[in-house]
Amino acid sequence: MSHSLVIFLHGVGSRGSDLAILASFWQRILPAARFALPDAPFPFDGGGNGFQWFSINGVTPENRPARLAAARESFDAALSAIVSQHGFTDRLDRVALVGFSQGSIMALDAVASGRWPVAAVVAFSGRLASPPPFTPTDSPLLLIHGTADAVIPWQESERASEALKAAGMAVQTHFLPGVGHTIDEEGAARAGKFLAEVLG
Repeated sequence: MSHSLVIFLHGVGSRGSDLAILASFWQRILPAARFALPDAPFPFDGGGNGFQWFSINGVTPENRPARLAAARESFDAALSAIVSQHGFTDRLDRVALVGFSQGSIMALDAVASGRWPVAAVVAFSGRLASPPPFTPTDSPLLLIHGTADAVIPWQESERASEALKAAGMAVQTHFLPGVGHTIDEEGAARAGKFLAEVLG
């Protein structure tokens, strides 16, 4: 059984360890996987002891793509360090990214921009905020979103799916009726099955 690496990318104001429950949930179906739960590079500027990939202070649909582009250098450095530490530098085809909220924005950008040709991406409760043009990898994507999400509307995942499919990417979506801005058990199970199929 070939080893794989699953890297979790948390939401704004959160920490990597907040997604540890997913790692334990998936341990049984991904027995050969290693799980990495990094904190984002910057302290959350909204207070508390969490972290952020980029600031959402004063963020708008117009300035979000520029903030995302500016965050790429620190994101790539963080990811490169994790991948190298686990011995997967030349084996990105065995690496999966799993994002939640802002972590999903970063994960989708990593593949939409062509920078990270990983094995797969799971994006929970996210959106595509990447500045065009897209030069996508051939990584398969699974976008999961609750229809009662009051933070990032589920239609953002629908729009992301359409845009990424138009760019030539293989995208699956899974919408969860009545689920808010969270990862529920059904979503976690669906994502685990997807990763098990891709990573083997």
